Amino acid sequence: MLQINDVTYRIGGRLILDQATVAVSRGHRVGLVGANGTGKTTLLRLIAGELPLDGGSITVPQRWRIGMVAQEAPGGEQSLLDTVLAADTERSALLVEAETATDPDRIAEIHTRLADIEAHTAPARAAAILSGLGFDEAAQARPCRELSGGMRMRVALASTLFTRPDLLLLDEPTNHLDLEASLWLEGFLKSYPETILLVSHDRDLLNRVVDTTIHLERGKLVSYAGGYDQFERTRRMKMEHLAALQAKQLAQRRHMQAFIDRFRYKASKARQAQSRLKALERMEPIVSVIEDRTVTFDFPDPEPLSPPLIALEGVKAGYGDKVVLSGLNQRIDMDDRIALLGANGNGKSTLVKLLAGRLPPLSGTIRRSSKLKVGYFAQHQTEELNPRLDALTQAKEWMPLATEEKVRAHLGRFGFVQERAETLIGNLSGGEKARLLFALMTRDAPHILMLDEPTNHLDIDSREALVQAINAYQGAVVLITHDPHLIELTADRLWLVADGTVKAFDGDIEDYRRLLAEQRRSERAERNAAKAADRVETVNRRDQRRAAAESRAALAPLRKQAKDAEARIAKLEKEKAALEQQLADPALYEGPADKVTRLQIALHETETAIAAAEEAWLEAQTRLEEAAEAG
Repeated sequence: MLQINDVTYRIGGRLILDQATVAVSRGHRVGLVGANGTGKTTLLRLIAGELPLDGGSITVPQRWRIGMVAQEAPGGEQSLLDTVLAADTERSALLVEAETATDPDRIAEIHTRLADIEAHTAPARAAAILSGLGFDEAAQARPCRELSGGMRMRVALASTLFTRPDLLLLDEPTNHLDLEASLWLEGFLKSYPETILLVSHDRDLLNRVVDTTIHLERGKLVSYAGGYDQFERTRRMKMEHLAALQAKQLAQRRHMQAFIDRFRYKASKARQAQSRLKALERMEPIVSVIEDRTVTFDFPDPEPLSPPLIALEGVKAGYGDKVVLSGLNQRIDMDDRIALLGANGNGKSTLVKLLAGRLPPLSGTIRRSSKLKVGYFAQHQTEELNPRLDALTQAKEWMPLATEEKVRAHLGRFGFVQERAETLIGNLSGGEKARLLFALMTRDAPHILMLDEPTNHLDIDSREALVQAINAYQGAVVLITHDPHLIELTADRLWLVADGTVKAFDGDIEDYRRLLAEQRRSERAERNAAKAADRVETVNRRDQRRAAAESRAALAPLRKQAKDAEARIAKLEKEKAALEQQLADPALYEGPADKVTRLQIALHETETAIAAAEEAWLEAQTRLEEAAEAG
């Protein structure tokens, strides 16, 4: 169990953690949430031992290995696959020693340990992780130095996942991923058998992966059962309950004070008045619930234009002699909300640059309304901001004809009011810089917004504000994002960018998840078929049939074990949901304390049973898959 006890930590005199206490049981998948700047990343670094505590203690079981993505992206001549394999330092050291060891006992120990850590499956596991994160077989053989910074961070993530640490610390792991890789990571983390502490602003990832949510607010840590949506519901109910108790207590205090003021000096009532005065002094006030200021976005509405805003006819797009996309015959109207699907490298950003007028077509025709204004957002544009200027001065440079009053009013639409507008850009958080870019790109009330990964560095509340702003906006939107929640709530059309062209995708995000899963199954089947074809030349059909029959008989107990474990997991999950529903009821905490304790104990026992059943299922499934790989 990870135990955080009365931890205090300051940065430059500012209190980040104030005697924070929480515990995380082994095998739990925990989401760590809170507004930007509250100290989530700092807490991960404290757990990893990268920062010294100012007070309190963090205890990790002695045998636990902690894994955290390196802040420096890997580079050099080593291939992606070799870089990931090298992350398992024990395996690498044993393999080197095995080449030089001469003592028979030591050689036996080395090979026993290599077998224990399943060293023989390491290349396949590393390749599978890299493939899931978007690197095909050819890319895995390339040297790291050829990759961009974002793609190198994917390799760093793959290295951490490959080492299978007992405590996996992840800080915004989807920031450098496309939607396809994000969906793969979600599946990987859902089946991860060890403990996870995940910092993320991706609501879908938190809802689908974690079973516990820890909220960091005002230096304190509070644990809630369930994913992000359940945390929000429970916290809202808790706040409403506290507000009601506070109102009740204030009314009681007023009543008692009125009695004291009226009868304090009346002899016949003096004793009662003194009694109430002492009771009033002993009464602990209920702390007021103070909500953080909500971030707002407000895109200015454009003047209406006749359709289409943009029409493509037989367009090819690319760079020089390299054609990236061809056969483009799309159109965009004022009321369109379009999300682009497709893996990184398929041409989504190329299409957005083409539509935004930042990339000329190689051939074909693009028709645009003569009065069309386009707002273009991309994360790399933060480099265009001057860190030595404040937000107001930067906006004035972009809006030279506007009065200061008008500039301030426009910045206010995006949360830059009063002193925040006069804060140096270099001192703004990543989320604040993103909001400043939104303000600058919409200064002319564009008719269409081109948004390339707009949610990077935005916290969950800011993402919800962005959803509301997009839905209220009167122009068109073209969106690239790894956040499926944003797509589900804003897009009404999906375009699939794949195989060198763009086509409408008939379905929703869930359909796209299923399509990706089917493609991965098909790819695995093709790889297995290719391996089987290589073996056909040396094994006759009769031997194959006999081997298959023996294999089915040998695997039957494993299939039964997996099926029984699945049934038990389903049953236990229902019991867990019922217990969590009872614990989320504020009325429960007004009753006997022992009932709460019994329910919490029952929930913990149920979660332990689920973990055991999942481990049994995973063991059976892994052995079945290994048997299938072996043929």
